[in-house]
Amino acid sequence: MSMSPTVIILACLGFFLDQSVWAHVGGQDKPFCSAWPSAVVPQGGHVTLRCHYRRGFNIFTLYKKDGVPVPELYNRIFWNSFLISPVTPAHAGTYRCRGFHPHSPTEWSAPSNPLVIMVTGLYEKPSLTARPGPTVRAGENVTLSCSSQSSFDIYHLSREGEAHELRLPAVPSINGTFQADFPLGPATHGETYRCFGSFHGSPYEWSDPSDPLPVSVTGL
Repeated sequence: MSMSPTVIILACLGFFLDQSVWAHVGGQDKPFCSAWPSAVVPQGGHVTLRCHYRRGFNIFTLYKKDGVPVPELYNRIFWNSFLISPVTPAHAGTYRCRGFHPHSPTEWSAPSNPLVIMVTGLYEKPSLTARPGPTVRAGENVTLSCSSQSSFDIYHLSREGEAHELRLPAVPSINGTFQADFPLGPATHGETYRCFGSFHGSPYEWSDPSDPLPVSVTGL
């Protein structure tokens, strides 16, 4: 019985993966790696890692660069996306993917951009407050303070609807908490914020999020 070209290609690919043959790298021709619905994932939740390749190839391998190894990635290929569920602290870390060239099983794309997955819910949530208050006049300077009784090393401030987060080191305060103050500058429009705490030894493993803090602006 003859084998289809697809089966032959995948059989060859499995052989080369088992032999740890890493391919010729195609210069700047690299895939883009992303996370859906977010790279910040609660423990026990799920996240889909996606690789996009402008040349149209949709066969990839995915690997983790730091932290605890993820056995389900070993010698695996996937098409466009890879579901991680349920997410555990071991999944926190930096990922990259490589695209496979179907006409040459030993040739791979350059590594993708690094994609950092943060896992939340590992520690008790910090508190988030606003100075001078959650309602300010347009143009008034606003500072958000994230604090906790836990001795976090770093605080992360996120704005609702944005992937980017701000981070600052935590410092001991006079009331016995560990705190970071995020100066946001003059208020121009309302936003909702949350903050998380983490430790130096596990920078991608975060606390539960603080309660959401809506900051509203008057006089616009």
